Amino acid sequence: MRALVTGATGCVGANIVEALLARGYAVRALRRTTSELDALAGLDPEYATGDVLDEASLRAAMAGCELVFHAAAVSQYWRNGPEAIYAANVAGTRNVLRAALAQGVQRVVFTSSVAALGVPTRRGQVLDETATFNLRPAQFHYGHSKVLAEAEAQRAVAEGLDVVIVNPVSVIGQRDVHFVGGEILWTAKRGLLVAAPPGGMGIVSAQATGEGHVLAAERGRTGERYILNGENVSHRTLMALAAKVAGVRPPCITIPRVLMTPLAALVDVLNRVRRATPLVDGSQLHLSARDMYFDGSKAERELGFVGGAAQASVAEAWGWYCEHGLL
Repeated sequence: MRALVTGATGCVGANIVEALLARGYAVRALRRTTSELDALAGLDPEYATGDVLDEASLRAAMAGCELVFHAAAVSQYWRNGPEAIYAANVAGTRNVLRAALAQGVQRVVFTSSVAALGVPTRRGQVLDETATFNLRPAQFHYGHSKVLAEAEAQRAVAEGLDVVIVNPVSVIGQRDVHFVGGEILWTAKRGLLVAAPPGGMGIVSAQATGEGHVLAAERGRTGERYILNGENVSHRTLMALAAKVAGVRPPCITIPRVLMTPLAALVDVLNRVRRATPLVDGSQLHLSARDMYFDGSKAERELGFVGGAAQASVAEAWGWYCEHGLL
């Protein structure tokens, strides 16, 4: 079978390409004219030039494809404004689904995010696929954009398109050339892991995430969500793992939760007056004060997905970065 992968030059998309090639699929990777191909190092897919905001280019790229993996998105939400986030994540998804319907694609696997599931309302709560977004859009534009994109996917299902949704947690591992999940290793390498936020999050290997998408294509149920998670860990534990592989000291303190809201407000003020691209924004800090933990048992049970431990994900990323001279 031939599969088109949008977002193929990003971390998740590149890992989907690798997983597909390893399983013997014919793979067509969508790229923009300005896209760098570093994330696809060592792989040899067919390339198609296009953009998720250009439906005509998507139709041409999907010609002859039975499967489409839609992984293109603005995921670095702290480095982009709301207009760019909604354009890529909502309008882009709508264009991909329309093109897939027009071209008679057999199945689409859509990369959403656990951000679409909202936040826990009580300590100790672990969210699953039934969770719904419970923040105001302005509090978390990225999460809201994924909610709207999932609505587009369900609308396409109602129109007869076979769509499966996957919701990865925070992805750390190989081929993350833009240092999205891997930013913690860049920070650790420079000895800057001083204080840990009080919350935690789910971590999944980038390589496993790519494999999980292919499993969703092969075994997933139409219209269903599947959380791709490896392990839920505290931020302090994750930072300690990053510090260990980098050979530096782990963070010595955990920031009290009561300080996170004023700290987030201060960061947002500083970002408004600075000209540089933000390294972090207030919404990230608000979320980092919560235990953003997720239940990945549905994907394990129905897809046979294995996300791996956080330690293995960190080691995967570190090894790939070192091998490619990026750290």
